[in-house]
Amino acid sequence: MLSEPSYSIEFDRPASKFTETCPVGNGRLGAMMFGEVHEERIVLNESSMWSGRPLDQNRADAWKNRQKIIDLLLQGKNPEAEELVNQTFTSDGPGSSQGNGKDGPYGCYQVLGELKIKHLGWPEHELEFPLNTPDADYVRRLNLDDAVAEVFMSYHFGGFQRYLFASRPDQVIVYQMDRSGKPVSCDVSLSRKERANTTIDGGDILLDGALSDGSGGRGVGFQARVRAIPIGGGTVKAVGTTLQVRDCAELVILISAGTSYEGPVAGDHMGKAYRSKVRAILDQASKRSIRDLRWRHKSDYNQLSSRVTLDLGKEPPYESTQARLVAVEKGDSDPALAALLFNYGRYLLISSSREGGLPANLQGLWAEEYQTPWNADYHLNINVQMNYWLAESTALGECHLPMTSLIESLVEPGKRTAKAYYNSPGWVSHVITNPWGFTAPGEHAGWGSTLSGGGWLCEHLWEHYAYTRDLAYLKRIYPTLKGSCDFFRSILVELPNKKWLVTGPSNSPENAFRLKDGRTAHTCLGPTIDMQIMRELLTNTIEAGQTLGVDPAYVKELKATLRRLAPTQIAPDGRLQEWLEPYEEPEPQHRHVSHLYGLHPANEITLHGTPELAKAARKTLEVRGDRSTGWSMAWKTSFWARLGDGNRAEKLIKDFLRPIADMGYNYRNGGGVYPNLFCAHPPFQIDGNFGIAAGIAEMLLQSHPEKQGEPPTISILPAWPDSWETGSYRGLRARGGFEVSAKWENHKIKSISIKKLTDGKATFCLRVPGKATRKRIALTKGQTFSL
Repeated sequence: MLSEPSYSIEFDRPASKFTETCPVGNGRLGAMMFGEVHEERIVLNESSMWSGRPLDQNRADAWKNRQKIIDLLLQGKNPEAEELVNQTFTSDGPGSSQGNGKDGPYGCYQVLGELKIKHLGWPEHELEFPLNTPDADYVRRLNLDDAVAEVFMSYHFGGFQRYLFASRPDQVIVYQMDRSGKPVSCDVSLSRKERANTTIDGGDILLDGALSDGSGGRGVGFQARVRAIPIGGGTVKAVGTTLQVRDCAELVILISAGTSYEGPVAGDHMGKAYRSKVRAILDQASKRSIRDLRWRHKSDYNQLSSRVTLDLGKEPPYESTQARLVAVEKGDSDPALAALLFNYGRYLLISSSREGGLPANLQGLWAEEYQTPWNADYHLNINVQMNYWLAESTALGECHLPMTSLIESLVEPGKRTAKAYYNSPGWVSHVITNPWGFTAPGEHAGWGSTLSGGGWLCEHLWEHYAYTRDLAYLKRIYPTLKGSCDFFRSILVELPNKKWLVTGPSNSPENAFRLKDGRTAHTCLGPTIDMQIMRELLTNTIEAGQTLGVDPAYVKELKATLRRLAPTQIAPDGRLQEWLEPYEEPEPQHRHVSHLYGLHPANEITLHGTPELAKAARKTLEVRGDRSTGWSMAWKTSFWARLGDGNRAEKLIKDFLRPIADMGYNYRNGGGVYPNLFCAHPPFQIDGNFGIAAGIAEMLLQSHPEKQGEPPTISILPAWPDSWETGSYRGLRARGGFEVSAKWENHKIKSISIKKLTDGKATFCLRVPGKATRKRIALTKGQTFSL
């Protein structure tokens, strides 16, 4: 049973590990199917399965120590300043418990439970792997076109088909199975290892429990219900806590779940009535036929997924995805595998981030652990932002809205943090956050004192406007942008020697530098990323004020501040400088490349507008190297795309696709992908999947201004690798409210189409491969420019 290589992840055997399974999700509910022949295992998730609770971990008088820290930094005593940060300027309490917050107040995201379906009537002694013999054929697949996980088995005495999907319209996970004309018999069970009880209630399996609130009390309550529906005869009988299904022609299992989460992140959460809602959802879904359930699911999913198509040509002979990975590692060309990565990223975002829910976390929606890696929370120094880089450019703006809701939920707690640590107006968020509104610094200065997390988040608020040109939305987010500006402006420190204004205390995310006396430190004033984020934030807020016609005096003040910020510098060795001084780096190949924020995702550094800075960015990347942890390689793909080097960007894609085994937490070994294409940080982090899809989009289309104050330049195939000789894309989005499509053959552009989708008139510059000059074009809503 062959399928489209760019829309299918294929396996020739059951999964033996979580990172070999097929993920499905509807934004709130998620599931991973292993595809075992005899006993199917399905890991279940619900996006608000968060332990912990809202808790103020701010040090009330931390601001009194800030000036001491600043004075030490101005004297060049960075290690002493860092020690004072550790003593007085970190979170008041356990913080994230060093990434082990399951039973602490910070909490962690964790698994809901595990469904097992023990299939009866199969001769176990005959079904040993490898199954693919002349007498047997086994195919397991994640179908990205339908958003369905599938397993097909044929054998000399029969076979089966199994399907798993998570319906958004009906809010249930659906499992469907038949045995090619033979009766289906199985035992169905549901379990969770801790903090839950399993019973039978009205013929359903009922899983009911509550997570820890971090202080020994009851936290988020949760419930899951499982209902077995035999079709074409058969019986269902409850024995203990197991449902025994016997002799039906076809079996449908429905799973409904929910929690009592009522945290600060706005959305359509179940709240206190979660138990009755879980039952009502299951009752309603049970009234529908499997055909209706599947049609409603596919229609909803395709309404988002079908907006964009990508064809990169050169589809390989049909093989398992793992075989394709191995072939690419050995040097084979497989452009369709890059298209698959792109489609998979969009699929994962649709499946883990839908309007009204929580945003995709470090693992998106899918986890099998009770203590997930790094709590599977929201890291604000790259990771959660990377989750959403592809949202607007690949026409999934609605999927971006859970992220904007999270950002807005941080304003009120962020105001308290700004007051406690800086005695400042406005709001701030540092490096980590969760659905409970954590905004304090982390528990160690080496990583936790980065203060630009909130400013970086504001870029996402702006990007949704940049693509949609929605003035009502801009009016709503303007106070949040303004509040972030108020914070940054109030904490700026003047450098005595240069009169520049800089942030502090801060650091360049997770990276260290070496002083002339040989000591190392992280804490500093004005790291390059902070200043780039501030310039972008102030520039966007100025434009917002001018567009809305408000606050002219405030806009004037922002412009004055903007002129005094420390600039991005080129170091004596020709690289872009990461700190105010050209410090030596203890780890030159560090995974973070934060000082290139101005290259991507911002547009302070552009190939045509600031060629000297672009040259320095290129040299920085050369020294940093390509191979790194998974998400770092994804980010570097976008860097090289912005620098117009398609072949180097494609090399990063191939490095990202390196097949690896489960290596635990040892990310120094370098990343790659697991058999199901989940990004290996390692361990599994989904940011790389989203980031690599965004990087591929940057290779196909860019739409940022090439110089400050210009309209966006829409660049067609700005980073065009040699191997993408023939192909096409349809439906990508550009800033300003445009939809863009292109087709090429033998490395020559055949057609370009640019349509204005949003209200009003907008101007852009068009850059096409092979043309030295740009064409300036203006369109109104509904107009199309074709070339």
